[in-house]
Amino acid sequence: MSKSNASQRIPRAKGIDMAAVYSPKECGRKARHLILPEFNQRIVDEFIAILGMREEFEEHHVPIPNRVVMYGPPGTGKTLTAFYMANILELPLVLVRLDAIIHSHLGETGSNIRKIFDYANTFPCVLFLDEFDAIARTRDSNDEVKEMARAVNTLLQCLDDFGDKSIIMAATNLEKDLDPAIWRRFDTKMTYSLPDYKRRQHYMELLLGDFQCDEAAWTEACDQLEGCSFADIEQIVLKAKRKAIIERQPLQGKHIQDACDEYKPDVATT
Repeated sequence: MSKSNASQRIPRAKGIDMAAVYSPKECGRKARHLILPEFNQRIVDEFIAILGMREEFEEHHVPIPNRVVMYGPPGTGKTLTAFYMANILELPLVLVRLDAIIHSHLGETGSNIRKIFDYANTFPCVLFLDEFDAIARTRDSNDEVKEMARAVNTLLQCLDDFGDKSIIMAATNLEKDLDPAIWRRFDTKMTYSLPDYKRRQHYMELLLGDFQCDEAAWTEACDQLEGCSFADIEQIVLKAKRKAIIERQPLQGKHIQDACDEYKPDVATT
């Protein structure tokens, strides 16, 4: 997984309209606000270190990990982690939402899965399977048991046949629904959670940058946004900044409060 891959030509995805391809540079821009908890950061750092020591691992007959499944609430950084990984490895990212490739015609879903994997196998890349549970759900709990069982079997075969020159990353909010056989195919598992106070504070620092803000509003906002995901915080802060700009004022607590009231984040209550 060398950095010489950065200048590779990305093949056109002929006949595949369900995949979006991003260059390493584009991935870097998208992942610039990623904040990982310490445990996940260690996993990512070790994963990248191993990929840079391929020859040494092969000498010891230890397989190189190249399959990551990420799970946790929406908006907590799973997609950004895939972009971050592609940027660090200087590989293009192929993003596929698995819920978009499900087809009503018999066999079409499996055919779409094969097309995606065949394409990703033609060049080194990070293949990111979003909404992974849409297809990878346990075969015993789906209404369309036979058809979806066939799709899961196709996915299993594609995972088994996938080479070790690329990375597969999958994201789901419903990890308990994944088929056990799918779950076992992944050598690296990362769990995500809603940001704690420290990470909310860090994220707001990144979002605000040099934007003028009342100090009291800063502290108040970090408390007020408890239970919000990173995605929620970003949208609320952007709304609040717009309000502050309209009023030609520094960001204040009222701007955050009004933005929250309008955005209505889905915050779980305990």
